[in-house]
Amino acid sequence: MRAGAACRAGRPNTGEASEGVGSEIFRELARMVATLAEVQGLRSFALPYPGLAQRALDRTVMHCLDVGETPPRSLPELWEWCRTRPAGDPLFAVPASLVTPGATLVHPVGRMPTRSCLEVASHGPDGGVAAHAHALLGELEARCGTDERYQQCRRFLARHPVVHQRDRFGLGWSKAVWSRVKDLYGPLPESLLVDGDFLGCPSCGLPALSRDGTVPVPGPSATDADIWCEGEECPRDAPPELIREPDQARILRRSLRTFLALPHRTEEVALDALDRAGIDHEALSGPLSAYRLRDTGPEIVDIQVYDRLQPALLAAHLTDSAPPADRTLVVVPNALAGRNCYREAFADALPALLRKRLVLTTPVDLVPDLNGPG
Repeated sequence: MRAGAACRAGRPNTGEASEGVGSEIFRELARMVATLAEVQGLRSFALPYPGLAQRALDRTVMHCLDVGETPPRSLPELWEWCRTRPAGDPLFAVPASLVTPGATLVHPVGRMPTRSCLEVASHGPDGGVAAHAHALLGELEARCGTDERYQQCRRFLARHPVVHQRDRFGLGWSKAVWSRVKDLYGPLPESLLVDGDFLGCPSCGLPALSRDGTVPVPGPSATDADIWCEGEECPRDAPPELIREPDQARILRRSLRTFLALPHRTEEVALDALDRAGIDHEALSGPLSAYRLRDTGPEIVDIQVYDRLQPALLAAHLTDSAPPADRTLVVVPNALAGRNCYREAFADALPALLRKRLVLTTPVDLVPDLNGPG
């Protein structure tokens, strides 16, 4: 009770948080960072700035002048603000009930968009980066023609955020699958190369970068503080994987890396738990990782799998998408659900009418929660 009360201190119970001009600017900056990182990376910008960036810079300058703070003088300086000024900075004052106060938009080591940045950029009517991933999968599903072909292609994308030329000669390679998904891959961008090589996280398979811009030496020196990967939460008990011929590799679109490939490990563990319990399920179109459970009696029960750092934004996404089932179990990684206040923040951000219909759980607790009271 004490922990729950502490988490809820100052947190509204309506599922909504009041947002001011600073919050709006923080969201606009998130969209800018996410968009420009796709175009040219975050390392250098030349005048004239892209329109999206110039508008965000202008709004930030005006806001600083309104509140009596010295404004950024250029886009590179604004980028440094995105790296060092978190959501809770007085300039932004994003409600803690919406985004964790320490969240920044640019990672201090990788100098690339943070996961929180992409989640903030996906919050709003257009759905941002997450909606882009959804649209790409929708187009793929239409091309595949059958659900079986689509699920094969979806699994390939989730398991292969990076594809090397040599992979095509390995066991299990399907020319048919590759022909349907290859347009969702592109060349490795220069912004993700280190000394001309590509580093891949051994845990999540997503791109990695070193703090000093050099290929890390294997061993204890490659610590959390020295290495960044797009997954951000991965252990550093093994050195990054190295691709010395980056021109021979292709990388999955960023939106699919973040919102499909990243939660796939959690999805596979959750589905294994259902299979061991003898619970049948079928994949659903629509959400990126969603399944309907069979033989649940008169009640319609779905599961949806996510790996989101911001629980309130996850709740807002689920509220907007209005899950049609009587009960939806929202599965997130064990480590996230175990964080201080994560569950409470998720529940508090839901409208009261949805709190019994949307149940936050983990792969470990999925079957017990499924069999618990509805």
